[in-house]
Amino acid sequence: MNTVRKDLKLNNHIKGMLCILAAAFGFSLMTFFVRFSGDVPTMQKAFFRNAVAAVISFFMLLSSKEKFHIHRSSFGDIFFRCLFGTSGLIANFYAIDRLAIADANMLNKLSPFFAILLSIPILKEKPKKVDIIATIIAFVGALFIIRPTGNLEVIPALIGLYGGFGAGTAYVFVRKLGGKGERTSVIVFCFSVFSCIVTAPFLILSYHPMTFQQTLYLCLAGVFASLGQFGITSAYKFAPAREISVFDYTQVIYAAILGMLFLGEIPVPLSIAGYVIIIGVAVVRWRINLKNNE
Repeated sequence: MNTVRKDLKLNNHIKGMLCILAAAFGFSLMTFFVRFSGDVPTMQKAFFRNAVAAVISFFMLLSSKEKFHIHRSSFGDIFFRCLFGTSGLIANFYAIDRLAIADANMLNKLSPFFAILLSIPILKEKPKKVDIIATIIAFVGALFIIRPTGNLEVIPALIGLYGGFGAGTAYVFVRKLGGKGERTSVIVFCFSVFSCIVTAPFLILSYHPMTFQQTLYLCLAGVFASLGQFGITSAYKFAPAREISVFDYTQVIYAAILGMLFLGEIPVPLSIAGYVIIIGVAVVRWRINLKNNE
């Protein structure tokens, strides 16, 4: 029986790892196509990105046995997942248009450390000492990317930091919903529709005409965002964050490569130092947590 349980745990761990690697790849391409779409307003980009995800998740739910059923006890958690996820996504898109895409991605990847802090009041989890130390070091690493100064140039980086906060908070609610048995497609659909409702008024009031290429790029951003959303939501259902979250940082590597190859973006030395600190502390924390749970 113990052998069967260990095999099942290993199998779920591998599934979770593959899902989160696919999610990281999807989100990096989403970031790339959002940036590549050019001078389209942030809210318009966010609308198109979520509209595609809403359509994909709608048809997935339509073909499922349970259709659109949501547990009554999940309504509040779904609302907060949508609220923080949407505000975090808009902040992330704003940062993508104004920072190097690797920097924007790295600030967004502070989400696991924000999740540690938000898990205290939301999930009533008590973080380990190593988690608190890792979070402090990660935020020190973020300072190398934000590079705070007394002028307005720091604003996009601070908004990008909020994007990480929003994503981290949203993932805590995803974990809570997973514990209640809510399906991935339900969570993705609710989030996508909520985001479309929030961004639609901005789209109507200040629509920016787009070329065929820009429309295509934003549709591709939506397709790859769907891959990322389904991947990350499924990943945390297969395995705990402490076991697989470190693989999410491959998104920064993908984004840096895409930025260098197609956008001519070379990360500055201070940003690279920030990447090393944040990814390094994430890897160390991951190894310690794995060892403690053996």
